[in-house]
Amino acid sequence: MFDILSWNIRQGGGSRLTKIVKAIESIKPEVLALSEFRNNKSGLQLRTSLLRLGYRYQVVSHADQDVNSACLFSLYPCSSSLFPKCDETYDHNIVCGRMPAFDIYSVYFPHKKKHKLFEFLTEGELQADQPAIIVGDYNTGKNFIDQAGNSFWYSEQLAALEKKGYADAFRHMHGDKKEYSWFSHQGNGYRYDHTYISESLLPFVSECKYLQQWREDGLSDHAPMLLTLKV
Repeated sequence: MFDILSWNIRQGGGSRLTKIVKAIESIKPEVLALSEFRNNKSGLQLRTSLLRLGYRYQVVSHADQDVNSACLFSLYPCSSSLFPKCDETYDHNIVCGRMPAFDIYSVYFPHKKKHKLFEFLTEGELQADQPAIIVGDYNTGKNFIDQAGNSFWYSEQLAALEKKGYADAFRHMHGDKKEYSWFSHQGNGYRYDHTYISESLLPFVSECKYLQQWREDGLSDHAPMLLTLKV
């Protein structure tokens, strides 16, 4: 099996880093994609801790130390790609690890802010010859499905991603199941965190689920998402 864990660790992890690393070590996925990573002292501590766990291949952007960004860590060799022209403001919110069988994109799309990250993927970058897996905090979903209301921005971009040949791995495995990855202080649930995967890879999906206990234990305000592929 090949596991890909994606997780918004909230503002770089801070004082929760030790517990975050222990949780990651408990399942030790082959690939780890993090949102709200920060290039500061905590980020260096996290990178060093993951290196000790065997994550020698690390894809990190050049974001300023107080900026939330996307990153990717792998136990197995992968080449790295950064995209300085993907968006004028949020170029640090997409990184990619390229493996022999597929590409893995770690993404962190800003919440209710104008950006061109979806268009970068759907109108250009995803023309690549090999399949791809796009994981992370999308900060959007489908209205009335991934939340009770209709406040999501960029729902139409999710539809464009599906037209491009990418499938929601969670829906592929669980149909219309109601489950959320983040909750507001009022208790309203939102499924912000997603795994979209090339349709050609769907036969290899063994499971795609949220690890709600990690959120409930206070490791972050987001539940991580675990994709398991049969290899």
